[in-house]
Amino acid sequence: MKIDGKPYRTIWLADDGRSVDVIDQTQLPHAFVVRRLTSMPQVADAIRTMVVRGAPLIGAAGAYGVALAMAEDPGDGMLDHAHATLLQTRPTAVNLRWALDDVRGRLRPLPPGARRDAAYARAAAICDEDVAICRAIGDNGLRLIRDIAARKQSGERIQALTHCNAGWLATVDWGTALAPIYRAHDEGIPIHVWVDETRPRNQGASLTAFELGRHGVPHTVIADNVGGHLMQHGMVDFCIVGTDRTTRGGDVCNKIGTYLKALAAHDNNVPFYVALPYPTIDWTLSDGVREIPIERRDGREVSHIAGRTASGTLEEVLLVPDGSNVANYAFDVTPARLVTALITERGICPASEAGLLSLYPEQREVRRA
Repeated sequence: MKIDGKPYRTIWLADDGRSVDVIDQTQLPHAFVVRRLTSMPQVADAIRTMVVRGAPLIGAAGAYGVALAMAEDPGDGMLDHAHATLLQTRPTAVNLRWALDDVRGRLRPLPPGARRDAAYARAAAICDEDVAICRAIGDNGLRLIRDIAARKQSGERIQALTHCNAGWLATVDWGTALAPIYRAHDEGIPIHVWVDETRPRNQGASLTAFELGRHGVPHTVIADNVGGHLMQHGMVDFCIVGTDRTTRGGDVCNKIGTYLKALAAHDNNVPFYVALPYPTIDWTLSDGVREIPIERRDGREVSHIAGRTASGTLEEVLLVPDGSNVANYAFDVTPARLVTALITERGICPASEAGLLSLYPEQREVRRA
């Protein structure tokens, strides 16, 4: 995607051929800052502090973290240490585990002298694959938007609602939930996006609004609790979100508050779509509510909020009374029964084991094994 006319991915190999450059998402939307990561611990910290975030991007960053570790020491001990260190940074998103397992599995049989180059090559390939996957998700989701547009009066704007950020900032490029919206906008289909602010970290207000605005997509930021009201009054044609982990049965784990949007959509007969790449599917789990680990983050994300003051400075302020306890659950699980369909790079399917296996039949044999 483009920032001020210049194309960017969210992560790329730096011009020194060793370091990794990323867009610092903690600075958005008020400053566009590129941060250089020169070591595996720096990558781990960037993932943990959400300098980079979004399940696909976390996976790509993890792969480059292993590459940086191999540039320092290509031995087995460092390989295992990098895997363990990076894996514990964010427990909910399964893409990170997928990428780390993939890279370690490819490097393990190689002699140490060959591991550095192989690690960088695989990290670059994971990034390129993510771009292609997200573009395909956009193409498949575009079919659904075209169907909605066909039922509208000529020129009438389609109304979408999304939660959190599942655009290009959450991936290497294009995004998951926003990819179909970008494709529709680029095709000339009139579309408007209701953007949930997504407390407590405000990824919708800060990130989704930022990238939609830079791409020219009409949008309106709303408080998290407005969605149900809009659906009751016929102001939402469809909801679309991303996911950090999806079970083989179609349960979807996404940013906290997604479940409530799905309930409101179900009550108002509004389609609720989930867009995801194949590394986000956890074929080992069947019951998302009971089996997916839910990250609990620092309560300060709830008790405080940061923003730009009238003077132009960025400041953090306290929202809650002194002494109040704060809980910060980062994700919730939406049961498959509330999901209208899953949009993947291979096509669209029901949110069920049979639906997913229809797109990924090779997993049938893996599960039997």
